[in-house]
Amino acid sequence: MVVNMITREQILDALRDVIDPEIGINIADLGLVYSAEEKDGEFSVSMTMTTAACPMGNMLRAQARDAIKKRFPEARSVNVELVWTPPWNPDMMSESAKRKLGRLK
Repeated sequence: MVVNMITREQILDALRDVIDPEIGINIADLGLVYSAEEKDGEFSVSMTMTTAACPMGNMLRAQARDAIKKRFPEARSVNVELVWTPPWNPDMMSESAKRKLGRLK
C-alpha cells in the first residue's frame, strides 16, 4: 500500500489561506510558521506572531487549524501551537511579502 506523505510545502500552501488582518499578508509568507508536519494523519504546526502582544494570536491559530482541516479533511488531528522563540523579525518574510510591504524593490 502506497501512502502519500503530505509535505511541509503542502501544509504551508494551506496556511496561505490565513491572512494576518493587520498586515494583509498570509501567515506563511510573513514567516510566522516555524514548523509544519504531518505524520499518520496527525498535523503539527508551530507558529508565532509578529509580537507577543499581538491580540490576533488565538484567532489566527484557530484559522490555521481550520485551513488545514479544510485542505486535508482526512486529518485525524491538527495541533497548532503558538511559540515565541525565536522571536519573529521582518527578515523571516518571503521575498513576495517583503515586496508587498516595500522592503524590497
